[in-house]
Amino acid sequence: MKVAIVGASGAVGQEFLRVLAERNFPIDSLYLFGSSRSAGTKYTFKGKEITVKELKHNDDFKGIDLAFTSAGGGTSVAFAETITKHGTLMIDNSSAFRMENDIPLVVPEVNASDAKKHPRGIIANPNCTTIQMVVALQAIENLSHIKRVHVATYQAASGAGAAAMQELYDQSKQVLANEPVVVNKFAYQLAFNLIPQVDSFTDNGYTKEEMKMFNETQKIMHSDVKTSATCVRVPALRSHSESIWVETERPIEIAEARASFEKSPGLTVMDNPAKQEYPMPLYLAGKDDVYVGRLRKDLTNENGLSFWLVGDQIKKGAALNAVQIAEYLIQEKEL
Repeated sequence: MKVAIVGASGAVGQEFLRVLAERNFPIDSLYLFGSSRSAGTKYTFKGKEITVKELKHNDDFKGIDLAFTSAGGGTSVAFAETITKHGTLMIDNSSAFRMENDIPLVVPEVNASDAKKHPRGIIANPNCTTIQMVVALQAIENLSHIKRVHVATYQAASGAGAAAMQELYDQSKQVLANEPVVVNKFAYQLAFNLIPQVDSFTDNGYTKEEMKMFNETQKIMHSDVKTSATCVRVPALRSHSESIWVETERPIEIAEARASFEKSPGLTVMDNPAKQEYPMPLYLAGKDDVYVGRLRKDLTNENGLSFWLVGDQIKKGAALNAVQIAEYLIQEKEL
C-alpha cells in the first residue's frame, strides 16, 4: 500500500510516523508532504530516510492509496480535490469537513461502519475532545440512551501544537527565573494559569471547540444527545482530561457502568479511590486507550452518572484514531 502524510512536520504528522511504525501498518511506500517551509526536511521511518515534498497542485498523489492529512483546515479544503482526484482516500484531521452530510465522521469504537461510505473520497477525523468523550459515552449508551451530557475539559498545551508545548516549557522557566513571560500562542500566559477559552467564541457564548462537542457527538453517535461543554486550556503538556456528567433514560448502577467500561474497546478503567488511583495526564501520555475513573452516581439526579477521563490528544485524539479508521477499512477489504 502506498501511503502519504500531509503535514508531516507538525505534531500530529510526527505522531502519524510513530503510530504507523508501532502498529506495523501495511506500507509499501511512504510519502511525506508539507509546506514550502518544511519541504526538504528528512525524517526516518523504519530505518529509511524520507524527504518531505512540497504540497502542490499536481499529480503527486496518483497511485497513492491513502493520505492522512493534518495541515490545517484551509490546506485540507484547498487540496482535497488534488489529493483525491486519482482515487486516493483522504482521512482528514482538520475541522473542514466534519459536519458535511456526505463525509463520514468516524470513531472506530463507536461508528466504524460509517467509514465504508465516502462518496467524496474523504473521511473526517473528529475533534480530539469529542473522540475521547464518545469512546466512553458509547459504553453508557450500550446500557441506556444518553439524553444529555455536561462536560468540562482540561486541555493540554499539545492541543495547540508543538510550538504551544514549547511555549509552556519556556513560560514555566521564565516564571521560576522571575523573568518577563513571553506570550505568543495563547491569549494569556498559560504557565501556572487556566484559560477558560479554547478556540473563538460564537454568538451563543460557547466557543467553536464547545460547539464541536455538541454537533460532532450527535453525528458520530447517530443520536439526539445534547452536550453542553466548557473547554479550558490548562498547563499540562500532553493529554486532555474531561469531567463528564451524563443523564440516561433509566438509572444505571455503578457496577453496571463499570462492567460496560471494562469490556468496551479503547477504554481502560483506572478507578480505585481507596488507593488514590485515577487517570492523570502526566502519566498517560503516549497511551492508546482512553482512561476512565472517579465513577460515581450523581447526587442530584437518579439517572445521572459522573466520571473522569484522560486521553492522549495527539495520539488517540488525532493520529491513532485516523490510523484505526484505515485499519478497519483494510480489515473489511474496503481499502
